Amino acid sequence: MLAELPPDMPVVIIDNAKGADKVHELLANRTNGRYLDSGGGKGFAKAANMGIRSSAYEYVILGNPDSRPTIEIINSLVDDLRTDRSLVTSAATMKGHDGKPELGNGGWEPTPRRVLLHVLGAHKIAPSSALFAKPVPGKSMEPEWLTGACMAVRRQTFLDLGAFDETFYVYSEDMALGRAIREAGLRQKLRTDLMVPHGAGGSGAAKTWMLQMRGASMIRYLRKHNAPAKVNAMRSMLVAGYAGRTVLSRARGREATAQEHAAYIKGLLVGPPKP
Repeated sequence: MLAELPPDMPVVIIDNAKGADKVHELLANRTNGRYLDSGGGKGFAKAANMGIRSSAYEYVILGNPDSRPTIEIINSLVDDLRTDRSLVTSAATMKGHDGKPELGNGGWEPTPRRVLLHVLGAHKIAPSSALFAKPVPGKSMEPEWLTGACMAVRRQTFLDLGAFDETFYVYSEDMALGRAIREAGLRQKLRTDLMVPHGAGGSGAAKTWMLQMRGASMIRYLRKHNAPAKVNAMRSMLVAGYAGRTVLSRARGREATAQEHAAYIKGLLVGPPKP
């Protein structure tokens, strides 16, 4: 990611792995680069908040290490915030290895109806009907929350709203931020005309661990904002839907995918993986 950005661009790297990857070496030739060690294993929300709080700039860009934004895209996102004071964030659309927008560039507040449509796969024919947004390039879409994989943030407003909710280790902190922004009468913007390559994917234990975390974070979010009966209804629909997907994936010989669906169910039912 850094290799594609200007060498004099101010950057801060938050190391969330206690130096295991030696990411501090990436700043050797960056005079405006800073390195912060989170202490390891703090999760996305805490690490991102640490970087944003440490900055003195009015606007900050969040970037996942497996995203590949250009400086032109970054400037466009910041220009959105400069020209519209009601915007707290502006995010690019992430695309996968196939060049198509990813499912999960953002989404909408979970409700029983949206959860049902999600498990039925309705998002494939009605992109804004379910939980997660899969944009059409260049077509306007207004999700209620956006992923932080490549996002410009109005720093002080973000902090005034409470920053990312650090009770979420990973996943759903972006959903919580979107809720806080809406409740403050402010806005976010998804740029469907700005496509950023994203290296999401992979397989094996790391992928199933993350999907269990995703399920656990979803339940934590639902419990924060819904009555127990509604939480149980939405969890039951999610479990049933992903159980069906697990069986179907196994029938098709896609064992890795089946294990991922099963890991998400485990997160919904028993919570995050043990440390």
